[in-house]
Amino acid sequence: MNKLYKMATLFCTAAAVWSCANDSVLDFEYAKPESIANQEKIDAYKDLKTYVDRSSNPDFKLGAGISLSEYVSGGVVKRLVDRNFDEITMGYEMKHGAVVKNDGTFDFSGIDKLLAASQQSGVTIFGHTLCWHSNQNATYLKSLIAPVIIPSTGGPSWDLVTGNDFETDNASNYQVNSNVTVAYTAVGGGANGLGRALKVTNAAVRANDWEAQLFIKFSPAVQAGEKYQLSMDVRSDVNASYSTQAHVTPGAYKHWDFFGTISSTPTWTTYTKEITVSAEQATCGVIAFNLGKTATNYYFDNITLKKYNPTGGSTIIEKTPEQKKTIINESLEKWISEMVKKCATVKAWDVVNEPMDDGKPYELKTGIGKTLAADEFFWQDYLGKDYAVEAFRLARKYGNPTDKLFVNDYNMEYNLDKCKGLIKYVEYIESKGQKVDGIATQMHISINSNKENIASMFQLLAATGKLIKVSELDIAVGTGNVTESMLQKQAEMYKYVVDMYSKYIPAKQRYGITVWGVTDSKKDSSWLPGEKQALWDIQFTRKPAYAGFADGLNGMK
Repeated sequence: MNKLYKMATLFCTAAAVWSCANDSVLDFEYAKPESIANQEKIDAYKDLKTYVDRSSNPDFKLGAGISLSEYVSGGVVKRLVDRNFDEITMGYEMKHGAVVKNDGTFDFSGIDKLLAASQQSGVTIFGHTLCWHSNQNATYLKSLIAPVIIPSTGGPSWDLVTGNDFETDNASNYQVNSNVTVAYTAVGGGANGLGRALKVTNAAVRANDWEAQLFIKFSPAVQAGEKYQLSMDVRSDVNASYSTQAHVTPGAYKHWDFFGTISSTPTWTTYTKEITVSAEQATCGVIAFNLGKTATNYYFDNITLKKYNPTGGSTIIEKTPEQKKTIINESLEKWISEMVKKCATVKAWDVVNEPMDDGKPYELKTGIGKTLAADEFFWQDYLGKDYAVEAFRLARKYGNPTDKLFVNDYNMEYNLDKCKGLIKYVEYIESKGQKVDGIATQMHISINSNKENIASMFQLLAATGKLIKVSELDIAVGTGNVTESMLQKQAEMYKYVVDMYSKYIPAKQRYGITVWGVTDSKKDSSWLPGEKQALWDIQFTRKPAYAGFADGLNGMK
């Protein structure tokens, strides 16, 4: 027993020693992974809007572009927005296409929910947008200016054979010979200053007038005894006179006269000629205009060729450009007046969105000559250059007296001429008596965008004296394998944008900065699918961009 006791004592002592030794081995230090440490630093940042120095920037609004459903649902996105931002901008739901129905009535059900949620949270709304060419109910707008079709009553009628108003690039019913060139005038160069016209140039006097010809083609060919009526608007840079010939096909001459001789001057006039087809003219399907006698530019618009139908047929009555202008202007007034009155708590509006052309940055966009999407309608093609003047007039008339009214465009940091073109257009709007309170630059950029151009753009905008808003800021890094280095460059670019805004835009002109979207885009997103452009990732985790943006805001004095 004594021996066993001693052995037990020895065993317990050894176990105790071993246990102490084991504790010593487990007591060690380890370095925290750098990625975790960096994320903890980002997570330690406060909510974004707390970094704005309100004493230096009392009117500055930090905004987020989101969807109606994201905000009114009251979920994570709304809570994140309410904590970090002062203002929201709807991506789609305040646009014409979202509100106006096919019968012209207004559906404000979504707007009502938005206004209620905004007022409850104390977050303001930036109205986007009152007048744009996209996201419109084009079906309804086009129905307003569609031709009137009167069914036949059995009596005689004049049926359209061919026509062209040159508002599209459809050249299927005309061509020229090699001695003349053709082009379209700018919008506003058509008859009575509306739309476009066809410009035909004969650069030199020809030995024979038929050496320079414009051909109008139609089908079927005329037959002896039939009656036709040609009508068109014409003018020329100098006084001119030109005859017409009957051709079977372009260049296949048959008779020296078809629709008489036309006189033109620098002033638009309407030429109308009715004929009864002679045997010499029969089987012809082309009117040839002989332009070689005078070296000048000839202009043609609203050409129609009609055939007399003694038994009658449906009558198609096209609305004139003046009638279309009146109708579209009335529709614009109805839309803007109803929208701004409904949204009386909205104090700032994107009145005119993306007016300037990308290829011709000092000119307005146009839909003429383009195949338009189902939701595209270019107000300016019907109302002319003053369409924005009218939009600002209506927004001012029906909105709150102190509303801030903006014009908004994109790629101005990419193309400085577009920035200058927009500034010129703002000057034009104001020369017509309408005040533009601010200019908004969208800034959908990337980590490789030209920084010098960004700085130059802000300098140009600051010089206008207007309120300046960054309206849709996001910074793309790519949809592939995004590295930590790329995310750091994104953070640096977010900070750079805020730094340049702060450096060049005086405090009294700083309306605010809106980021476009709260999180990165999902792969099936309608906006930048799969892109990592935002301040949060799709799991609502703050990215380095959050820290860069916050640092920029913190430095804005």
